[in-house]
Amino acid sequence: MRLLITGGAGFIGCNFVRHILAEHSDYEVAVLDKLTYAGRMENLLEVLDKITFLHGDICDKSDVDNAIMDCDAVVNFAAETHVDRSITEAGSFIRSNVLGTHTLLEAARTSGLKKFVQIGTDEVYGSVTAGSFIESDPLNPSSPYSASKAAADLLARSYFTTYGLPVSITRSSNNFGPYQYPEKLIPFFILRAMMGEKLPVYGSGENVRDWLYVQDNCAAIDMVLHEGKSGEIYNIGGGNELTNMEITQMILSHLKKPESMIEHVADRLGHDFRYSVESRKIRALGWRPKRSFEDALGETLQWYVNNEEWWCGLL
Repeated sequence: MRLLITGGAGFIGCNFVRHILAEHSDYEVAVLDKLTYAGRMENLLEVLDKITFLHGDICDKSDVDNAIMDCDAVVNFAAETHVDRSITEAGSFIRSNVLGTHTLLEAARTSGLKKFVQIGTDEVYGSVTAGSFIESDPLNPSSPYSASKAAADLLARSYFTTYGLPVSITRSSNNFGPYQYPEKLIPFFILRAMMGEKLPVYGSGENVRDWLYVQDNCAAIDMVLHEGKSGEIYNIGGGNELTNMEITQMILSHLKKPESMIEHVADRLGHDFRYSVESRKIRALGWRPKRSFEDALGETLQWYVNNEEWWCGLL
């Protein structure tokens, strides 16, 4: 198989590149990435000799047409992903996440692809106070980021319904792990704690997220790529629902730092209270998370401790 991974220099994308190289050593892997602030060549340096890297923009038709040529499958990670940034610069999210996905789908429609996997997020469902969302639940995004990802999912599904493009969609809960740009909660707080700086917790810190180790997510996406049914959506949840305050306290405890480093700040605009997804469909394919949250958090903390040259200067 020749596999195109868009956004493969980003956090989840670069971990997926490594996963594919380890699990499918006979595959040809191409990566298309624009190399924005969070998509970095540093994320791929150790595997560059095993892949074909293409510097390009998924919104650019010529870049996409060149990248998708002779490919059997596409996994689309390319996206703007940080909610806070979407509140202040929504236009770039609409461009990358909606127009970019459309450009990819148009190229895929005429290329004879065997599979197109659109990488989504549980944030498209919005907040839920009790229970968990299933794949058929209506979408109720709260931020420009989640709205743009919902639009991308709907576009992708429409290309299956209208044109028969073999599309599957994944919607995962909050990922964490190595190579995550330190604007997201876990790496941001790890690095601030390591540097002895305050950890700014939104509001009361009682907002709940379900946390998923990135390597477990990569295994689930691999399963959807090879065994997922076209036209279907697969929720991928870690089963680790914790408040932001609990996560913050765990990070401080691991690093042996005092809780006096916690600083409550004004809440984020439109801040969803709780995300939770039911993962029965992906589990029916045989997927299970392999790492406990505690072990995965410990591995992640140690990675940032050991890789100061990767993150130095990013905060």
